[in-house]
Amino acid sequence: MILVNRAVSTTLDNAAWFSRIMNRKIQATVSSSKPNSVRIQHPRSEVDSNPANGASRSSETLVYTRKKRLKHEALEEPPKKEALCGLPDIEEFAFKKNTSSSSRRSTETNITASSAKTADLTGRSTETIIAATSAKTAGNPPENWEQVLEGIRQMRSSGDAPVDSMGCDKAGSFLPPSERRFAVLLGALLSSQTKDQVNNAAIHRLHQNGLLTPEAIDKADESTIRELIYPVGFYTRKATYMKKIAKICLEKYNGDIPSSLDDLLALPGIGPKMAHLILHIAWNDVQGICVDTHVHRICNRLGWVSRPGTKQKTSSPEETRVALQQWLPKEEWVAINPLLVGFGQMICTPLRPRCEACSVAKLCPAAFKESSSPSSKLKKSK
Repeated sequence: MILVNRAVSTTLDNAAWFSRIMNRKIQATVSSSKPNSVRIQHPRSEVDSNPANGASRSSETLVYTRKKRLKHEALEEPPKKEALCGLPDIEEFAFKKNTSSSSRRSTETNITASSAKTADLTGRSTETIIAATSAKTAGNPPENWEQVLEGIRQMRSSGDAPVDSMGCDKAGSFLPPSERRFAVLLGALLSSQTKDQVNNAAIHRLHQNGLLTPEAIDKADESTIRELIYPVGFYTRKATYMKKIAKICLEKYNGDIPSSLDDLLALPGIGPKMAHLILHIAWNDVQGICVDTHVHRICNRLGWVSRPGTKQKTSSPEETRVALQQWLPKEEWVAINPLLVGFGQMICTPLRPRCEACSVAKLCPAAFKESSSPSSKLKKSK
């Protein structure tokens, strides 16, 4: 019995020694990877419970586990949702003032300058590149444009279009020069997305309440201005712009309006179409063609303009202005706006144009193609 106990004790001692040796080797092998150690406590051995034999001990085994390395991949940001399409700005076309660098001039100035200069285009806006590209291929006016223009003049000789009696050039015509210029500016601001009849009535209400001067607009409540100009398009936003413009005119221009294109474009709510119109009427300064939705539409229908290097229609009034200025003589730049605006109001309307009443329909590539009236279809078939 004694021999059996000794044999068992020797076996346990050898097992413990072997376990310690193996643990040391494992620990030396995996120490560089900083493993996590887990100590497992085994139940006390029941082979010999006599403490004199020295065989009563607990067997502990260290088990080392290596952490599984995770691949740290860059998390992809979720795709940003596209901005929801809201209502257009009060300008008929998108116009963003370039304020990213003090050395860059406004987009409109770059466009105007690029037609006369061949400066480096690096870092300039898309419109500037379009203008420069157009300038390289400009100089070829469309066929029969003089005949078409003369025909439109004859159709407009009666002067019965709304623009003839209620256009922006009629705003404040009875006022002193400085006050009239401010009234013209307000008329141009209110005219976008608004019919001439509605715009003219709003200017008349402002005059009746003594609000056609920058001093009066600056002192008036914005809510009062909103009530007076309603229902012009975007009347709430335009009332805010009117207050800001009045303060700028008082602080920077001594109650008058800016006389340069850049300064006009710096005013809130004023884009290229409005700025050129104000320069034409208020300062008799012609630096470009005033192109609104009527001029933009009619020039594309007549085939007078196209996108640079293509035969496609221009996509905005500003592209139309750049393309039109490449070949239209400068003496026609002022007259072309009221001429085509009135033509668009009476005959070449946005929907169902009256091609049967147009004397230049035979020279128009779009004649009878955008009308759904029975008479126009009959004429087209003939």
